[in-house]
Amino acid sequence: MNKTAVVILNWNGRDFLEKFLPSLLCNNSENQADIYVADNGSTDDSVDFLKKNFPDVKVIQLSENYGFAGGYNKALAQISDYRYFVLLNSDVELTQNWLQPLTEYLDTHEDTAAVQPKILSFSNKNKFEYAGAAGGFIDKWGFPFCRGRIFGTVETDNAQYNNILDVFWATGACLVIRAADYWAVGGLDDDFFAHQEEIDLCWRLKARGKKITCVPQSIVYHLGGGTLTSENPKKTYLNFRNNLLLLYKNLPDNRLRKTLFVRFFFDYLAAFQFVISGKWKNAKQIFYARRDFCKIKNRFLQKRKENLKETVIENIPEIFPQSIVFQYYLKNKKYFQNYNYKTK
Repeated sequence: MNKTAVVILNWNGRDFLEKFLPSLLCNNSENQADIYVADNGSTDDSVDFLKKNFPDVKVIQLSENYGFAGGYNKALAQISDYRYFVLLNSDVELTQNWLQPLTEYLDTHEDTAAVQPKILSFSNKNKFEYAGAAGGFIDKWGFPFCRGRIFGTVETDNAQYNNILDVFWATGACLVIRAADYWAVGGLDDDFFAHQEEIDLCWRLKARGKKITCVPQSIVYHLGGGTLTSENPKKTYLNFRNNLLLLYKNLPDNRLRKTLFVRFFFDYLAAFQFVISGKWKNAKQIFYARRDFCKIKNRFLQKRKENLKETVIENIPEIFPQSIVFQYYLKNKKYFQNYNYKTK
């Protein structure tokens, strides 16, 4: 058995499988990895299509749509003997030798729990891809951003981020993670369903002293927005609700109250921006997200207690100690290279 399992979570993505799965098979040199598609209760003909056209791909059939987090947890539990899991979106084009630099880095860096490649846009291959780019970070108020993408500014790839760098979070679009570390922190949080669950997972790993790293010697191309587009109100809802949940779950006591207080104003400012842009449905979803967070946060109290109990590093160096919103909009710092992050 190989040490690595590549697992694509599929939900009604037959067209993506047809378009992108061949690039994975063609670039699985010497069968470095076993390839699985975990079907999340699809209602299209995804499973029949796979069995007919890709008989060498192993299929894990789930009974319903458990979301990104729950679907991966249930699928990976069935193949728990691998050393490394690769969580791979169905709309990712792989390149020659994409996997080897990632697994080799994990082989030689025992303190690193997970790695990601450099992720470029499938639609414009000179640009970074929005959801991941060259590694993820978060600011003091919980706003995620990437090396190569801050808010709506997506940079052109000019090899400016080709250095290996420890990051705060690695994207779930192409995440290579030690199976032992994945399960040690409980895997992805099913209650997130989708969006920002990988940031929550990486935060738990970082707090326990593990490293997350971008290895840009590996390059993949991600289409993005395959399930929910960036303008979809449901995506707005999940992003805002889940961002508050990950703050509640992971922030130490001495920072939580102030952070949630400040976020109250930031979130309603974001809602106002949606209103003046004519995106009323998105604005409403921010109100719903905050309302539902207040309703359900007590359900996460035990998870919070467990996280804080296991925390060995409170001041994680990859958390940007200022407001990325202030720096981006008021100081016009649009590019990651404008910020002072140490490289290695």
